[in-house]
Amino acid sequence: MPYRSHVSDHSYETGIFRFRAIVAALICLLLIGVLLTRLAWLQIVDHDHFADLSENNRIRLMELPPTRGLIYDRNGVILAENKPTFHLEVIPEQVEDMDATLKGLAELVTLTESDIKRFKEQLKVHRSFQRISLRTRLNEEEVAKLAVNHYRFPGVDVNARLTRFYPQGESTAHVIGYVGRINAKDLTVIDEGNYRGTNYIGKTGLEKYYEAELHGKVGQQKVEVNAQGRILRVIEKVPPVPGNDLVLNLDIELQHIAEEALGEFAGAVIAIEPHTGAVVVFVSKPGYDPNMFVHGISHKKYNELQHGIDKPLFNRALFGQYPPGSTFKPFIALAGIEKRRFGIRESILCRGHYLLPGDETKRKYRDWKKTGHGMVDFTKSIEQSCDVYFYELAYRMGIDQMHDFLAQFGFGERTGIDLLGERRGLVPSTEWKKRIHGKIWYPGETLIAGIGQGYMLTTPLQLAEATATLAGRGERVVPRLLREVHMAEDGSIKTREPSKTQIELRRERHWDAVFHAMEKVVHGTWGTARATGWGMKFKMAGKTGTAQVFGIAQDEEYDAETIARKLRDHGLFIGFGPVEDPVLAVAVVAENGEHGSAMAPIAKKLIQRYMEKYTPEKLKSKRKKHARK
Repeated sequence: MPYRSHVSDHSYETGIFRFRAIVAALICLLLIGVLLTRLAWLQIVDHDHFADLSENNRIRLMELPPTRGLIYDRNGVILAENKPTFHLEVIPEQVEDMDATLKGLAELVTLTESDIKRFKEQLKVHRSFQRISLRTRLNEEEVAKLAVNHYRFPGVDVNARLTRFYPQGESTAHVIGYVGRINAKDLTVIDEGNYRGTNYIGKTGLEKYYEAELHGKVGQQKVEVNAQGRILRVIEKVPPVPGNDLVLNLDIELQHIAEEALGEFAGAVIAIEPHTGAVVVFVSKPGYDPNMFVHGISHKKYNELQHGIDKPLFNRALFGQYPPGSTFKPFIALAGIEKRRFGIRESILCRGHYLLPGDETKRKYRDWKKTGHGMVDFTKSIEQSCDVYFYELAYRMGIDQMHDFLAQFGFGERTGIDLLGERRGLVPSTEWKKRIHGKIWYPGETLIAGIGQGYMLTTPLQLAEATATLAGRGERVVPRLLREVHMAEDGSIKTREPSKTQIELRRERHWDAVFHAMEKVVHGTWGTARATGWGMKFKMAGKTGTAQVFGIAQDEEYDAETIARKLRDHGLFIGFGPVEDPVLAVAVVAENGEHGSAMAPIAKKLIQRYMEKYTPEKLKSKRKKHARK
């Protein structure tokens, strides 16, 4: 019995072993099947994906930022260029410990709190594989230190980059503008793909308006790198397309003349060619150094510029809105004879004040000349700037008729110049006051509007455009800073025809009447700018203006000596010349300049120098060529 039992147990155990071996073999076969299936999946199905990952360990795609286009004045003087500088750049995905890296770099080069703060802000808006600038304008010693210690900082490189530079500094800050680092707001409006590898974008002025022309197209290159990330060879390259160069209508010499002539006054000077709309001078003073903004400006310095007493960042030529004062009088006078409210030879008596017909209060609207001007007609009213004449003229016309006529010259609307943010100014009407203030228009307000005060507001640019329209006998041309675009791809030159409209008068001789009266302002015996006309070699038409900064009571007199400088009247002047064939129209606004007659020499200098540089023969040839087109 025991023997049989042993045999039986052995057979039983053998069966169990065999069963277990089969199960184990099946499990092994199953696992091998799973492994083979996974291998097949990785090798066949996911082959392309892992091949790309493998390739990317060796092959890297790099963006090649385009060179930004240059900006020149009309004579080829460079206004915005690119200068090589060394930049300390970081690729975040290649840095294991960013804080430790920044701490180590700070031991080698100067890194301010502002640099680190700006870098961390850029980290939030850029992708991890993109290069981010940590420091710009490294000196040679700093570059050498970083080169020796390069092995310590994976993902950190020193690269030579072209950086924007503005050689004219303050003189062109408000017109050229500046570039700055791309921020989160910029990324929402640009084609991010075309800005890879690019750190800067136009922020203000022409740099922003013509960003699409100046930026160019990004390029790419495929390179082979070693384990340290160093480039071994270039496999494939698509070169970037440089930005287009811009040639402006500005004449930088005349720009400097206007800036210097304005002296210590804050204000603006605009000069426009009447027949082309070309903006030859665009000065807003005070200015600022735009180069400070290229690499980043501290909050303290920015606040000083933003909130300083003269507000250097404020573009007075484009954003400043001033009462036009007596510079409006030629336009009001032209409206009066055109609308048959006054005859050219009709005269009135100026006693030094005006009483509104039917006004029981007998309020006196004063003339600037206390003793009055005596008998005054169309010509004398402009020559001597008689307020009483224009009180009467405004009363006869009414505010709405004045509004409609002035609107033809562009007052109360944007000029359409190739800059962003232009203000509209203001020419009031009965409808405007009702809509904005919910009140009716009073006759006394019409009188004040007739001398360019009250609600009347204009920008220096609007004033210059209207003066150019007057000089062109009603030919209104949209002012333009850009002259030509030099295309980088094919070397061609792109231009654009000026946009024009024409103001039609009942009689052409009405233009002559205004020209003659404005000529008397400068060259007449009693002209308000007669001192400027002495010894002039050409005839200039003009009109002085004074705009009140604050009101004066009926029984008070204006005394500049007792009034704080910032409360003194603004001085304005408009002019064009030569009278027989105007080539340049000028508008000058000097904040707290008090007397428009003191601004007339600025226009004289600009027109005179313009005529010396651009001879009548050349101008005549240009106009004929333009007419044929």
